[in-house]
Amino acid sequence: MYDATDMLDFKKKKKRKQRLIRVVLILFLLAGASAAYLTQDIWLPKIRNINRQYQTIINDGELAEGNFPIMINSGADYQMDYSGNYLTVFSDSTMYFYSDEGGLIKHSQHAYTNPVMLSVSGRALLYEIGGDEFCLEDSNGTVYDQRYTDRKIMFARLSEEGYTAVVTTSEKYYCEIIVYDRKGTSIYERKCVERVNDISFREGSEGCVISYISAENGSLVTSVISVDFSEGGSLWSSPGLDTFGLDVYSYTGGAFLLGMDACGYVDNAGNITSFYRYEADYQGGASSNGQSAVILNNEAQRQYTLVLFDGGGKEPIMVGQASPLIDVHVADGLAYVMTSEAIFAYDFTGALRSTAQINDSYTGFERSGKHIYLKSFNKIDRIDYTS
Repeated sequence: MYDATDMLDFKKKKKRKQRLIRVVLILFLLAGASAAYLTQDIWLPKIRNINRQYQTIINDGELAEGNFPIMINSGADYQMDYSGNYLTVFSDSTMYFYSDEGGLIKHSQHAYTNPVMLSVSGRALLYEIGGDEFCLEDSNGTVYDQRYTDRKIMFARLSEEGYTAVVTTSEKYYCEIIVYDRKGTSIYERKCVERVNDISFREGSEGCVISYISAENGSLVTSVISVDFSEGGSLWSSPGLDTFGLDVYSYTGGAFLLGMDACGYVDNAGNITSFYRYEADYQGGASSNGQSAVILNNEAQRQYTLVLFDGGGKEPIMVGQASPLIDVHVADGLAYVMTSEAIFAYDFTGALRSTAQINDSYTGFERSGKHIYLKSFNKIDRIDYTS
């Protein structure tokens, strides 16, 4: 039995507990509100984007004036790339660096017969297939160059950090891979019995993934291996994907292999997590951070399809188009695709995010933060593009 004094003490304790709970809840809410206020620059744009994710932006497609168009004298064989706030153009005899506004920053002559240019982070790698030298350039001049006396260059790749991987011929092996740091010092070599056909640097340039072609049961297949520049051997290796590989793209989850008649993903254990065989003629493909896009044209049936892949192990999304597809790029979580009439940007749910009308004279494009550069036979145009 409780007396009156015990009951009074019990009620007082219960009220103190309830007040304490209310105080804690109020403090918690105040802390949450303060945190939300201090971090509003992070989460508020995301909420706004969700609210407008289905509102397609219609760009006017008006051509820039001033320094544009940039006229090219060498015709359709020139190469164009955008990176690091520079537009780089590589013609049959000259390399140019242009600003965003089309102003000429630098130009230099070259003596390559079959030139190849790769531009990443404001640097341009120049080499010649079957040649014996390459160089790395930026807007200030030549960073370094390298000449071989006993081998020929098959192909080369450049990383975001300025590392260069060169695949060369070899007397005893199918090929050799030599990796140079941004100053031109050799940091890794690999003698390959495999028929290496592409290389993609891993994030931070601490290693790379390598694709190579071999024969299995009378068919050509493409496998992917991952290596670390500070270790010997391979980190992982995949079985052969049933396609003739064209390009391989590294990302944190593994690698994406783009093939001539199919494509697929490999995870960081070397397992094939998805595989897709094309149902029309391959026109082009691109991948960034694990998100990939392939464009397919079926001229006989007048079917033109953009295929979107939001990482390995996920079903592809098909987006039909009304006219033949010309070029495709993946950047900032969007797939940009060019037809003869327009450029469209889709997110990886298949939702149309933005468009711009263009004419039918363009053969390719490059995407920058605010603009799209349009390549035609003898000139480069620019349009503003918001996505």
